[in-house]
Amino acid sequence: MTGLAKALRSNIALATAAWGRLPRIARDGLKELTTRYALSVALGDVQFIDGRWYVTHAGLLRLANRDRCCGIRVVRLPKLCDPATRHWVFVATVYNSKGSKGFVGYGDADPSNVSSVVQGAEMRVAETRAVNRALRKAYGIGLCSVEELGSYSSSSGTTRGDEQSTKPHFQTGSNNGQPRLRDQLCHLIRQHNLDPTLVKAYAADFCGTETLKGASRDLVKSFISLIAASAKENRDGLVCKLNSYAQPQEARI
Repeated sequence: MTGLAKALRSNIALATAAWGRLPRIARDGLKELTTRYALSVALGDVQFIDGRWYVTHAGLLRLANRDRCCGIRVVRLPKLCDPATRHWVFVATVYNSKGSKGFVGYGDADPSNVSSVVQGAEMRVAETRAVNRALRKAYGIGLCSVEELGSYSSSSGTTRGDEQSTKPHFQTGSNNGQPRLRDQLCHLIRQHNLDPTLVKAYAADFCGTETLKGASRDLVKSFISLIAASAKENRDGLVCKLNSYAQPQEARI
């Protein structure tokens, strides 16, 4: 089996474990993302939300690193910013090769267009959105990024950045005789000898919350499925992903 075929098989298996059986169009989309951009489900490069694929900030940065991006310049636009109302606007320029004139992307954020879990961090969200848009232009990725999504509801469910319709209940008891989610995650950590602190950090990032306790039950269930499948398919890759969370938060962007 070639490396590409193995990567595609792993991506489909992990995506199915995390989000359930994928429709044909979604599988074809994942195949394209795997073959053209080498994006990885295990490393959190993509998310499947409301039947659509979204690229993540981590995935875009990994792509830029693989392609030896020459640099990213990010500037705040003071005339368009209002600290009093927490409204921020940034412009990012990506130089994907030597001699590149740069690909420009703008990003804005304020309390009205960010999730409740990142209220107070609007400036960082705006910067990330600007970088994501510039990277997507530089590498020809038409998919919207997860971080560009605001809070919205849909008939088929909520996005990772949505305010949930129910209170988070990761800490609740078992359902239908099944082990609690916390117990399931602890079992996986012990079974595969994973670092619990790094797993919690990865979980919070996956769920888009400051802490794991702030995540909805459905997101935590998806994360547990992803960890289980990742550990089975490629434990070394999972450990590598977890180790990235040992770095200071600001260094990971």
